[in-house]
Amino acid sequence: METIIHDESGCRFETEVDGYKAYVKYRIVDHALDVVSTVVPREIGGRGIAAQLVEEAYRYAEACGYECKATCSYAVAWLARK
Repeated sequence: METIIHDESGCRFETEVDGYKAYVKYRIVDHALDVVSTVVPREIGGRGIAAQLVEEAYRYAEACGYECKATCSYAVAWLARK
């Protein structure tokens, strides 16, 4: 996968693969990072991109001392597996 970029002002982690942009959108609420949506275009799905983006978001949360939360159904499942 290409490099994951943290767009802090836009509250998202994003990457571009084969010309398609995938991203995880988050918000910081009550000292927790809440992943609110995970978007991976169908054309690049099934490559583990969503997992890498969510993992990067939660790695950032832990480094900042934030609790990891999830509103997004994909992120909820990801946290349950962790």
